[in-house]
Amino acid sequence: MIYSSQAGNFSIALAGDCLVTRRLSIFDEPAYMDLVNIIRDCDAGFVNLETVVRNWDEGEPGITRGTFMTTPPELLEDFKWLGINMVNCANNHMFDYGRDGLMATIKHLNEAGIVHAGSGKNLAEARMARYLDTKGGRVALLGTTATYRPWNAAGAQRQDIAGRPGVSPFSTKVTYTVDNEAFSALQRMGRELGFERTRERDATHFYAASELGATGADKMSAFGTAFVKGESFGATATASQDDIDDILRYVREARRMADWVVVSFHTHDFSQKAQAKARTRIELEEPADFIPDFARQVIDAGADVFAGHGSHTPLGIEIYKGKPIFYSLGNFIMQNETLPFFPETAYKRFGLGHDATPSDFLHARTDGGKKGHEAHAGFWENFTVTCHFTGGKLSEIRIHPIDLGFGLPRSQRGRPVLAGDPVRTRVIDRVARLSKPYGTTIENRNGTGVITM
Repeated sequence: MIYSSQAGNFSIALAGDCLVTRRLSIFDEPAYMDLVNIIRDCDAGFVNLETVVRNWDEGEPGITRGTFMTTPPELLEDFKWLGINMVNCANNHMFDYGRDGLMATIKHLNEAGIVHAGSGKNLAEARMARYLDTKGGRVALLGTTATYRPWNAAGAQRQDIAGRPGVSPFSTKVTYTVDNEAFSALQRMGRELGFERTRERDATHFYAASELGATGADKMSAFGTAFVKGESFGATATASQDDIDDILRYVREARRMADWVVVSFHTHDFSQKAQAKARTRIELEEPADFIPDFARQVIDAGADVFAGHGSHTPLGIEIYKGKPIFYSLGNFIMQNETLPFFPETAYKRFGLGHDATPSDFLHARTDGGKKGHEAHAGFWENFTVTCHFTGGKLSEIRIHPIDLGFGLPRSQRGRPVLAGDPVRTRVIDRVARLSKPYGTTIENRNGTGVITM
């Protein structure tokens, strides 16, 4: 061997949603430093960067019902101290401060020397892989998201006009099946409320056929949603084949350019079965039907790791053709409660005036801690995983449960430490239960979940 990377020995730490507003490098609790060393000991460290990295005057508030996330650029040095050197930027928070906020994030990540993927000044930049050189080999990172607003999607370049800055889009569509009685009621509503006439007018205007929505004896569109007539109720979620084909093209390119390929996927989508039964978001445990199929296609195209996130909770793990699929890596850092400011639109949602403060907004949004993330321990009990490859093949996955401090004051909670009992047992039991349908067995070894090949 000329190079050590030829041995095919490589390790990567992966964690989920990362919403950072405070320092990370000044703490030294043993359970925290043990976690930090787990990440640092790996060749690469990955998280989903679910925030806008910006100074106060970079970007203006966008349009969202979620938290307007913002992270001071100087905290990127704390990321590197932690061992994070790769981040995903394809998610629903990248436009919290508009186009300029997205471009500021790219600028600050470049200046910090942190590899990032999933956003760019045009579609090609958002789609393409970005590379990290490690002693274990060259790592490619690609990112895409199924959770975004249409105007957040990056646009393609043309020879005569520039593209549009944005995120790498993964577009989806849900078609609802309803029984005969419900379908007849929808048709009557369409006639009486003028939906049918609106479609007829649009058909004679400059809209594309694909923009008009479905119509016919057994299908129709209402409220921007497709309905079909059937024997019972149900829903089918499908993904855009054009987006899938485009993403896979970039995965194949990355496979030819790197030793290791990681594909990051952000989504808030769950199966219709889960959505019909779950009473809280913690109980949403099954990914949407199109996600396993896409993840396996990504592996077939050459990826070594599929890193899903977005649920803010741990989901199942599948081993497909010897490669790991993480359906959700959960939360890693949850500091969305200590932001210094929120836009006026956030306050108005809850009837708060100009004299309201950030803590007033947070109190109103959670009804004094009775709802949202603050009310459910499951959002604060998560995991970091390490994947270990030996001789070019996955040899072991270690699941390290983490505790984000549920129930502590907001000034303290949100930073991960290695969990003790009973939290670590709950996390491993949850991941093991949700992984079982994929044929994955997880062993609890003294508080660390282990998957061996």
